[in-house]
Amino acid sequence: MRNTAKKVARMIASLLCAHGVKEAVISPGSRNAPLIVAVERHPRINTRVVIDERSAAFIALGMSNAAGSLPVALVCTSGTAALNYAPAIAEAFYRHAPLVVITADRPSEWIDQDDSQTIKQPGIYNNFIKGSFDIPVESDEPDRMWMINRTVNDAISLATDGLPGPVHINVRLADPLGDIEEIDDNDTYGDEARCINICGNSYQIDPASIASLSEQIKSPAKVLVLAGFMEPCGLDDALNRLAQQPNIVVMHEAQSNLHKNNTFISNIDATLRYIGAELDERYTPDIVITLGGSLTSRMVKEWLRRCPSLKHWSIGVNDHAIDCFRKLALRLSVPPAIAMKALADGLENRQQAEILEFKQYWLDAKIKSFESAEEWAQNSPWCDFKAVHSLLKAMPERYNLQLSNGTAVRYVQLFDYSKASRIDCNRGVSGIDGCTSTAIGAALMSRNPTVLITGDMSMQYDIGALACTFIPDNFKIVVLNNGGGGIFRFIRTTRNLEELQRDFVADVRLPLAKLSEAYGFNYYSAADESEFNHVITDFFEDNYRPSILEIVTDGEISASNLRKFFGTK
Repeated sequence: MRNTAKKVARMIASLLCAHGVKEAVISPGSRNAPLIVAVERHPRINTRVVIDERSAAFIALGMSNAAGSLPVALVCTSGTAALNYAPAIAEAFYRHAPLVVITADRPSEWIDQDDSQTIKQPGIYNNFIKGSFDIPVESDEPDRMWMINRTVNDAISLATDGLPGPVHINVRLADPLGDIEEIDDNDTYGDEARCINICGNSYQIDPASIASLSEQIKSPAKVLVLAGFMEPCGLDDALNRLAQQPNIVVMHEAQSNLHKNNTFISNIDATLRYIGAELDERYTPDIVITLGGSLTSRMVKEWLRRCPSLKHWSIGVNDHAIDCFRKLALRLSVPPAIAMKALADGLENRQQAEILEFKQYWLDAKIKSFESAEEWAQNSPWCDFKAVHSLLKAMPERYNLQLSNGTAVRYVQLFDYSKASRIDCNRGVSGIDGCTSTAIGAALMSRNPTVLITGDMSMQYDIGALACTFIPDNFKIVVLNNGGGGIFRFIRTTRNLEELQRDFVADVRLPLAKLSEAYGFNYYSAADESEFNHVITDFFEDNYRPSILEIVTDGEISASNLRKFFGTK
């Protein structure tokens, strides 16, 4: 077969496949031409081309997350192209997504010599990468290729070994770059493509530790299990067993993907808002057990930091202590599914000291808070609150829900989002960049239809994602167009500043009807409740092309309504 003459590029393609990388997102360039050819011509790697490297990286992130932390490769050229990967790599690092980031580079002797597209690329992602590996120019020297082989093996293995995350492989390539040669079928990638596998990586907790921990969380101790963002990971059964105990409350956010159990507290902010000043010792836990990633709810974080004698247990494989509430007492460094099953098993064999009403207090508050939010939505004028409530009610079953940062993720968590099959949001770094690209990547890897709920500012920021040529026909975007950054009208940091409208909300130019036509999307719009009810069924049933629904609301009315709901000024 004919392939690139660069042996190192063929080696990398072979090792990607050998280590389980089946998907690659590539961006055009000249310096990375040998890498593109090698990956494109590998029979077992599926490639997608995205011109904008920033979108490409977020698409790869979405693909990895939706496929259960499947490692996905990125390939770009040298120079600023590599810098455009940075936002998505940072998000992948904090979401533990195994991206294999491959950047082409000039030979080291040409750096800082005024040659085009040359910057100092090794280590450019060092603060948010599991490892950075600089691959020298290939040669005929056996020791050089042996060293390159083990380095590439180490890099790709590191992406999925232990706590998953992104790795950076910087590949120095010398001219000529476009040469193609005939490669013997039996030596397509050369002996240097030898794969070095890693076995092991099992986790367990010793029986003595489980016995001790189970003793500590049995009644009369009041225990709150609090889950942030996670991929679906088989936690439901163990958490359901724990939630049967009268002294244990399970509380979770939408993107924890634990939203199918009526005994869990799924609307954290609405529940805390309902309890309000009555949040006394009846509701205060002795132990809080955290699972998953960072929390969206500022209310729950601030409340737990005020709890005087709280002990915090952090469960999950992390390489450092996470002491968000300043009460950390224990790190249990095992996957949550294993830890919670062990704790549930341990509790079932223990005599409970007494029956507490701790759980019942919380469940009563949850029910009343849902009723209160429903009533508030019914009595609200047309605004973001009412629109998101109506959207979740109208959304059919089986949809995967992607949320942008800002108000979108916060509104959804006030209501019943249990219809969604899966919910995700870029909460690793919590930026608005790349939300559309991430959603597209996730949609590519799922059989279920995907809907993204995003704000107008987030949509404008990542508008280039609409140019992708492979967006699934059943992909849908709902844009909350409230005239700029609506969250800045609500949060206390900015809502009373004189510069609010000009410098924070910022006027957004987003001609969605014309953009939809240009990029091949079907377009729907709703500026009031009547229009919403008229178009929403057609919007969800339209699976012939990707679709955009623009929901137009008044930003000031939306912010005022949300402030009144929470009783803030």
